[in-house]
Amino acid sequence: MSKILYLIYGGLAYAIGMGGLVFFILFIGSWDFMPVGIDSAIPSSIGIAMAMNIGLIALFGLQHTIMARPGFKKVWTTIIPEPIERSSYVLLSGIIMLVICLNWRAIDGVVWDFENSAIRTLFWALHLSGWVIMVIATFLINHFELFGLSQVWGNFKKLPEPEVAYTEKFLYKLVRHPIQLGVLIGIWFTPTMSMTHLHLSILMTVYVFIGLHYEEIDLTDSLGDQYADYKTRVRKIIPLPK
Repeated sequence: MSKILYLIYGGLAYAIGMGGLVFFILFIGSWDFMPVGIDSAIPSSIGIAMAMNIGLIALFGLQHTIMARPGFKKVWTTIIPEPIERSSYVLLSGIIMLVICLNWRAIDGVVWDFENSAIRTLFWALHLSGWVIMVIATFLINHFELFGLSQVWGNFKKLPEPEVAYTEKFLYKLVRHPIQLGVLIGIWFTPTMSMTHLHLSILMTVYVFIGLHYEEIDLTDSLGDQYADYKTRVRKIIPLPK
């Protein structure tokens, strides 16, 4: 019975986690069909807005960074069953992304707003390509393991745990972290960059590089010389030749 419950929990966590991620992506784009967008809120006090927004990204960053560390996982799995550890991470991530979208505070002002249709089209294309890169990169490693489904399915079918590994396929030949590269492209390339959007882009960028610092430490510890060699050949996030 517990295996079935874990499977159901994993499926719900995946749905909520992906739902929160998709909502966040559409929120960033401020699409007309969305109930809220990053530029739809009425600007408030800059001090309150900045404090609130920093707090929201700090919450997101702490959850992502702390819960992904091996030391935390070791303690965490003494409280919750190991098969649903990743699903719990994904569930909480989705909820926090929704909280960010529904509570983000607007700041008055516009940094750039391109009126030329060709430039706007180019920026929209780059914006969308960032999210496409992010999604493709998850499947190049193991999308379903990344989002907790492989773990609950493996527990249900009594499959052995996969070994820790990395890939150098396709996008991973260009950069070591194409998921984060896609996120950065998605948040920065917009034909209209409001101060509200800029604030989110800056804060998310800071989080991305802090998170990658700790992720690289964990990967080097778990994969050793194999990953160290990979680091010497492939750039972290900017796809330039070494």
